[in-house]
Amino acid sequence: MRKLVFAALAGLLVSTSGALAQDGCGGAFSGFVNGLRVEAVQRGFAQGTVDAFFRNVRQDEAVVRADRRQGIFQRPFIDFSRALISQNRLDNGRRNHDRYRALFDAARQHYGVSPGILLAFWAFETDFGAVQGDFNTVNALVTLAHDCRRPGLFRPQVFAALELYSRGALDPATTRGAWAGEIGMVQKLPSDILNYGVDADGSGAVDLVRSVPDAILSAANMLRGKGWRAGEPWMHEVAIPQGLDLNRTGLRTELSVADWQRLGVTPRYGSLPSGNMRASVILPQGHRGPAFMVFHNFRTLFEWNQSFIYIVTVGYFANRLEGAPIYTAGNPHTGLNQDQMRDLQRRLQSRGFDVGGIDGILGANTRAAVQDVQAQLGLPADGWPTPELLRRL
Repeated sequence: MRKLVFAALAGLLVSTSGALAQDGCGGAFSGFVNGLRVEAVQRGFAQGTVDAFFRNVRQDEAVVRADRRQGIFQRPFIDFSRALISQNRLDNGRRNHDRYRALFDAARQHYGVSPGILLAFWAFETDFGAVQGDFNTVNALVTLAHDCRRPGLFRPQVFAALELYSRGALDPATTRGAWAGEIGMVQKLPSDILNYGVDADGSGAVDLVRSVPDAILSAANMLRGKGWRAGEPWMHEVAIPQGLDLNRTGLRTELSVADWQRLGVTPRYGSLPSGNMRASVILPQGHRGPAFMVFHNFRTLFEWNQSFIYIVTVGYFANRLEGAPIYTAGNPHTGLNQDQMRDLQRRLQSRGFDVGGIDGILGANTRAAVQDVQAQLGLPADGWPTPELLRRL
């Protein structure tokens, strides 16, 4: 892959929803690309640059198939976390921390981001740089912008990639990465590279593909830019008491740590932070499974990836890398398979709930709808859908 070369772009922000950004999608692919060309010139790019960037672009059906088959996100938290967190990843994470200790100290000092979080993303995204993807980046972005599932996300990324190209930082023919258009060791979209890229190794260029310092400090810079607060926690495993009002759990409710403690919530290890800090209690697999208290920094992680199950696993793995014990799995109720989950989502939608799409994934919207309907039916309102809930509906 061609090296990503560009000077650090201090202050340059590429909007993901600027005045010229459109959500137009679908139709003939050639006509769609012509529309992108016209918009690019309207945005101020030179015609020759635009022509060269789009000259060989093609639709990649493998990208669409990859987008549709994200089956791992349909797995419950315990299964998902065990699939992603192996002893090998733990060992490699700790070795990489020791190897790049000065780098992680710099990330904490300059950006306030803890090593565990950066190591967790580096591990899950590319296995510490070993598996960065082999999809043509421009083809992937244009294909996903043309596809009508998430055009609002990917269309602006096409123009961010064009900006990188105009600066000599991306080659449409050779730059490759993940199927969703992310590039480098920590898998960043073009706008994030423009906005948060850091030339940490002093080479005069930002290289997220080969430079560990550039990749790690760019990731830290992005998290800080998205709202990460230095010196604050992100997540802590807790135990909840019998009789807790489960309708208070979930990301929709925040109480002070002191209030949670008065309700009987206690840490599984160590101690909880300041009693005035705001927090939510989440139950990824219901009230009989693991429980975590999460804080502001946990919420910023959704700026990296919006999958609830992925972000909970990132937060937990970061804690493990920093010395926390294995979570208490408990004995959760049996969940739903993919077909049952889709059936549930259709039933919830027919009752007026916004489930965020019939995709078979227990995302934030579906969890909130489940919690509300559980409360209506007199079931434990923990946001974890069970066959009993489906039967009652």
